[in-house]
Amino acid sequence: MIQIEKLCKRYGESTVVDNVSLVIEPRTMTTIVGTSGSGKSTLLRMINRLVEPTSGRVLIDGNDTTAEPAHLLRRRIGYAIQGLGLFPHRTVADNIATVPRLLGWSDDRVSERVTELLELFQLDPGLYATKFPHELSGGQQQRVGVARALAAKPNVLLMDEPFGALDPIIRSKAQDDLREIQRRFGTTVILVTHDIDEAFRLGDRVAVMSQGRLLQHDRPAVLLTQPADPFVSQLIGSGDKSLKLLSLTTAGEIAESGKVDGPTVPWSVTLRDVLAELVWSGAAAATVVGPDGDPIGHVTLASILARGRQAA
Repeated sequence: MIQIEKLCKRYGESTVVDNVSLVIEPRTMTTIVGTSGSGKSTLLRMINRLVEPTSGRVLIDGNDTTAEPAHLLRRRIGYAIQGLGLFPHRTVADNIATVPRLLGWSDDRVSERVTELLELFQLDPGLYATKFPHELSGGQQQRVGVARALAAKPNVLLMDEPFGALDPIIRSKAQDDLREIQRRFGTTVILVTHDIDEAFRLGDRVAVMSQGRLLQHDRPAVLLTQPADPFVSQLIGSGDKSLKLLSLTTAGEIAESGKVDGPTVPWSVTLRDVLAELVWSGAAAATVVGPDGDPIGHVTLASILARGRQAA
């Protein structure tokens, strides 16, 4: 758990982060979104003390982060930034091995971890371990950057606009990869972005900042249906909120008991996709199946439409 308590950062007369408090639950992904200059990146960097707070404090698992030297704190917190910051003169393997070597891991343990991560990110160790960053595509560099941030098995991973330089197709795949990795390792991830769609897609909870202040911190569906501030409503946009809400809810979340005649859909598919399937097939309901393929219930066209109306 990460507890941020009344955190402030001032530069002279300018307040960049203004009395921010929030709690981030373990093994979740929190996205921080806001316009340029809202203080979101400064807030992130105060967690690993790349920026020292003017006042307030940060606790990780109940321990004040100022209780140990900053460089030791940063070695156990993963950090990935836009542009990734890969060392151009080091191979992929050496880039990934950076923090484990600083921590004094043995050569065998480092090599095993590098191989494990390259395989996990679908980069053949025999082909990519000895390559240099300039020999990789943008998407491959992004994967190496995240692999390096995860190399020492941190409980916390901080990410500052990590996908900002990627084209839309690669960016979408990178987001999917991050979500899968986060679920697999149970890492607590805090990701800064200026893209509200990215924030909603990735975040279990979304924190909205403006002018250094935290305006709202809640589940995406709550922000969509109950924005606490005019700026939050404006940031979410004037598009079709009903479809956005349906994109944030899975079939498994609203499935009612019983099997019905009609198409079959996985429990993890969004209600927006189920709606499209029902409209296409002309069916009034769909059976929902779990990860093992067994029916766990059903969803109806009426229940999906009622859900969508919550955002209207």
